[in-house]
Amino acid sequence: MDLQWVSEKIQEQGQHPRTVYQTGARPNGQLCPPRRAGDQTRSSLCLGDKQSRELWKRADAVCFDVDSTLCTEESIDELASFLGVGEIVAEATARAMQGDLPFEESLDLRLGLMQPSSDQVQEYSQARPLHLSPDVAGLIDKLQNRGTKIFLVSGGFRAIIHPIAEALRIPIDHVYANTILFKEDGSYAGFDHTELTSRSRGKHAAAVAIKEQHGSKSLVMIGDGATDLEARQEGGADMFVGYGGVVRRPNIAAAADWYIDAFGSLLEAL
Repeated sequence: MDLQWVSEKIQEQGQHPRTVYQTGARPNGQLCPPRRAGDQTRSSLCLGDKQSRELWKRADAVCFDVDSTLCTEESIDELASFLGVGEIVAEATARAMQGDLPFEESLDLRLGLMQPSSDQVQEYSQARPLHLSPDVAGLIDKLQNRGTKIFLVSGGFRAIIHPIAEALRIPIDHVYANTILFKEDGSYAGFDHTELTSRSRGKHAAAVAIKEQHGSKSLVMIGDGATDLEARQEGGADMFVGYGGVVRRPNIAAAADWYIDAFGSLLEAL
């Protein structure tokens, strides 16, 4: 399916995207290898096995992506499915995660298709609560008991993520995510463009902000996609752990400092 076609349809005067394309269908530990020609997300910062494990043990801040990492779902895709535009929004998500589509463009496109109201977001959150990935709650608990600060850094939405943060004893000011804006009548009005994670390299900006505001010296980013990997750029995360327990992305596995398929690997390494 051509996303250019979708964009053109969205812009058609007087035509709502749901009337154009509506469906409820749903989409269906490795060392860092040498940097490949054409890799643009990373510089030559890749750590070796020993360095990665040592940094992991002394990390004073750990940032988790939420969708397909902390949780097994892609919450934006799930919300889209709930609203009847699941398949087309899932494709935009996949392209954003692979780095094929600028994140801010993808977010604008997806929200433009969904047009969620405040009541619909609340109804979705109650009807389809997200599920934590295996062992991640135990990992976070152990890290917190060691004094490690935990952050959630997501391109998803605060309205959906805040309840998860509260359940995991993660302070709300440790959550970096997007805010959907609504009109007085509760209808969709857009999203907050000032949120760091609303744009490309937003997770890198969040990592930099965490270091500056919380004094973190050894920050680890854990995630499954290209937007998570961006946090590893100069001045951001000191290590990137790629997670393939939900979706394995070869380009992310190839560029990660450490690649895992289960959070038990990180628990055992503490």
